[in-house]
Amino acid sequence: MQNKKKKGIIRLLELAGEKKTMMICGIILSVISVFFALVPFISVYFILAEILINASNISNIDSDYLILWAIRGVAGMVLGYFFMYIGGMIGHIAAFRTLYNIRVKLSEKIGLLPIGFFNKNSTGKIKKIIEVDVEKIELFIAHQLPDLVNTIAMITIIFVVMIVLNVWYALACIVPIIIGFFAQYSMMSGKKARAGLKEYFDALEDINTSSIQYIKGMPSIKVFGQTVHSFRKFYTDMTKYQKFCIKYTDNFQGVYVFFRVIVLSLATFILPVGLYFISGDPNNIAFAITLVFFLVIAPGVSAPIFKLNGFAQTLNIIVEGVRRIDDILSEKTIEEPEHGKKPQSFDIKFKNVSFSYDSNGDIEVIKNINLRANQGEITALVGPSGSGKSTIAQLIPRFWDVKKGSITIGGVDIRDMKTDELMNDLSFVFQDTFLFSDTIYNNILIGKPTATREEVYKASKAAQCHEFIENLPNGYDTKIGDGGTYLSGGEEQRVSVARAILKNAPILILDEATAFADPENEYQMQMALQRLINNKTVLIIAHRLTTICDSNKIIVVNEGKIDDVGRHEELISHNGLYKKMWDAYTQSANWKINSIQNEEVLS
Repeated sequence: MQNKKKKGIIRLLELAGEKKTMMICGIILSVISVFFALVPFISVYFILAEILINASNISNIDSDYLILWAIRGVAGMVLGYFFMYIGGMIGHIAAFRTLYNIRVKLSEKIGLLPIGFFNKNSTGKIKKIIEVDVEKIELFIAHQLPDLVNTIAMITIIFVVMIVLNVWYALACIVPIIIGFFAQYSMMSGKKARAGLKEYFDALEDINTSSIQYIKGMPSIKVFGQTVHSFRKFYTDMTKYQKFCIKYTDNFQGVYVFFRVIVLSLATFILPVGLYFISGDPNNIAFAITLVFFLVIAPGVSAPIFKLNGFAQTLNIIVEGVRRIDDILSEKTIEEPEHGKKPQSFDIKFKNVSFSYDSNGDIEVIKNINLRANQGEITALVGPSGSGKSTIAQLIPRFWDVKKGSITIGGVDIRDMKTDELMNDLSFVFQDTFLFSDTIYNNILIGKPTATREEVYKASKAAQCHEFIENLPNGYDTKIGDGGTYLSGGEEQRVSVARAILKNAPILILDEATAFADPENEYQMQMALQRLINNKTVLIIAHRLTTICDSNKIIVVNEGKIDDVGRHEELISHNGLYKKMWDAYTQSANWKINSIQNEEVLS
C-alpha cells in the first residue's frame, strides 16, 4: 500500500532534516521562558494578597516578604528574557539553515527538470515559490513555531492557575475565548476560506509573472506611448488581486471583529461574576483578592490568544506554501541510468523520433524523424519558422525526452548516458543568449571552470569579442546585467560563442549563432568556428542560408518532418522547398527602398 504523502507542519519538519533537533531545542527553551515570565504575575498576586489581608493594620505587613516576592518577580522576568533570547537565537539558526537546505534542494531539483517544466510554469511563479514562500518558512520556524508552543504553554499554565484559584472566574474567562475561537475556526477552516487561500496564492503568482513581463516590455510600452492600462495582463492581474482582497475582507470582517471584542473584553465577563459572589459575602477578603488577580491577569491572556489566532491564519499560508514547494520537488526528473554508458565516437543518429510538448502527445511537433550527423562534418538544419529545427537540436542534450524512437551518440542511446557526461560532450549556443549578472570573464569561464586566463583570452579572440571587451571600463572584469554594463545583441552572442569555444566539446550545436553579428564580424566568427570544428560533430541551425552553403549535409525540415537532404547544389537542383527558400533569401538580400519622388504617392 502506498504511503500517504505528508503535508503541512509534518512535511515542513521533514524538509528541515537534521535541523529538527535545533528547532526542538529552541522551542523547549522558549517554553522554559514562559514559566519564568509568569513569575512576575504570581509575585504581584502574593504582594497584593499580603497588602489586602493587612489593609486594616498596615504595621502587620511583612516588608521582607514583599521584598522577597519583588526580587523573585524581577529575577523571573530576567530569566524569562534570557531563555527567550537563547531559544530565539537557536530557532533563527535552525530557520536560516532550513531555508538554505530547501533552496538548495529546489535549485538542484530545477536543474534536473526538463525544459518543458519551465514552459508550463512561468518565471514569476517559480521565483515566488523559491523566494516568497520559502522566506515565510523562516518566519514560521524562527518566530511563529516557538511562539505557538510558547503561547500554548502560557495559556495552559494560566488556565490551570485560574481553575485552581477559582473555577467560576476561570469559566468566565475561558468560555468567551472558546466561543471566539469557535467562530474564528468556522471562518478559517471552511471551504470558502481554503478556496480563498488558493486564490490568494494564484493571484500573487500571476502578479509576479505579469510584472516581470511588464518590466521587460517597458521599451515597447514607452515607444508606443502607452500606460499600465495598455498591458492588459498586468492590469487585469492587479485588479483581480484587489477585488479578491476586498471580497475576502468583506466576508470575514464580522467574525474577526466579534473575536477581537470578546478577547479584549475578558474583564467585563469576570467582573459581574466577581461582584455576584462578593455581594453574598462582602467580608470575604480572599475572594476579593482572587478577583483582583483575575482582573490583573485577564488582559495578559489577550496577547497570547491573539498570537494563537494569528498562528492559525499563518498555518494555512505555510501549508499552502509547503504544498507548492512540494509540487516542484515531486516533479518528475529526467531519468538517469544507474551505470552510464560512454560513446566511443560522436556521430548523432535520430531513429524514428517523434515528439510532442504536451503530455498526452496529441500534437506532435516532430514526426518520425530519421537523420544522421557525422563526426568531422557540418550538418545544417534549415526550414521555415516553426518547422521544428530548434526542437530537434534541443532533444540531443535531453532538454526534453523523445516520446517515440531513439537518439544515439556513437551508437549509445542518450537515455543510457549520465546527464553530466552527456553535457560534457556538448557545447550549445542558443538562439536566445543568456548572460549572468556577473563579470564577462566569469560568463565565459562557465564553458570551462578550470580554464586559465590565457585560454579565456584565446577563446574570446576566436569569437571576435576580445577587442570590444578590452574597450569596456574594466575589461574582462566589467560586470554586466543589473547594476553593470549592458551589451548589444551581437556582443552577447559573441560572448556566448566564446563559452562554446572554451569548452571545446566534441559536439557543437549552433542555433543561429551569428544572428546578431554584423557582416564583418559574422565572417570572422565563421572563420573562428571553422577552426573550432575540426573532427567535431557540428549541427547548425540557420536562417541565413549563405552561412550553411558549404555544409557537408543540409537537412530541410518542414512541419516536423524531413523534406529533403543533400548538399547545397543538390538541393537547388531538386527544385523543392530549399530552392524556394534560397530564391526568397537572395531576392530579400537585393531588396531596397526606393526614394519617393512624387508626394502624391503619399496621399
